[in-house]
Amino acid sequence: MPLHPADFLIQHVLYKDSLILVINKPAGMPVHAGPGGGENLEQYFEALRFGIQPTPGLAHRLDRDTSGCLILGRHHKGLSKIGKLFMNRQISKTYWAILEGCPAEMSGRIDLPLSKQTEDKSCWWMKGDPEHGQAAVTEYKVLGLNGHQCWVEFTPLTGRTHQLRVHAASLGCPIVGDKVYGTANGECLLLHARTITIPLYSNEEPIQVTAPPPDHMLKLLADCGYLAG
Repeated sequence: MPLHPADFLIQHVLYKDSLILVINKPAGMPVHAGPGGGENLEQYFEALRFGIQPTPGLAHRLDRDTSGCLILGRHHKGLSKIGKLFMNRQISKTYWAILEGCPAEMSGRIDLPLSKQTEDKSCWWMKGDPEHGQAAVTEYKVLGLNGHQCWVEFTPLTGRTHQLRVHAASLGCPIVGDKVYGTANGECLLLHARTITIPLYSNEEPIQVTAPPPDHMLKLLADCGYLAG
């Protein structure tokens, strides 16, 4: 992200109306400050006011190293409407990822409950836990492959922390660059929130927003058959 973060966000607004914004989140920066503080996207949201007095707020989260569609509410009304849509599972999302290897089936459904595992407050991860975990369901489809990696579209039907990362690993094909659930060797996490569909207005078609993939994914996407443009 060579631009100042505030300028980057302004240039990467994908959708804007009176209630919400959708931005193309950059990989590598958390959306909000963690327990240790540090730079985060939320501290630059004032640049996205566009004439409205309140500073936009996060309507949901993406992991630090995940790029793509991120919804902001422009004020309380927008955040409230989006919050209800998420609560009722009316917002749908698709993600693109590059996996290490390829699943045995070219499409399928992963139904693997997840629970949080922790050694101490600074070290935690999620794991498949069919007996005690919270329900977690993901549909996937292989879009292309290059022999030893594949390009996959994930559609999460639930919204658990690290759901796609754990579910990909459960197929024996972790996401490239995953330092927790895979075998990352210095690569960036290749996970991108590609599209989001938001039925925001009852008398209009749902809003569908698509985020172009980040530069660091383009080479491997092309190797798997993706044609940009």
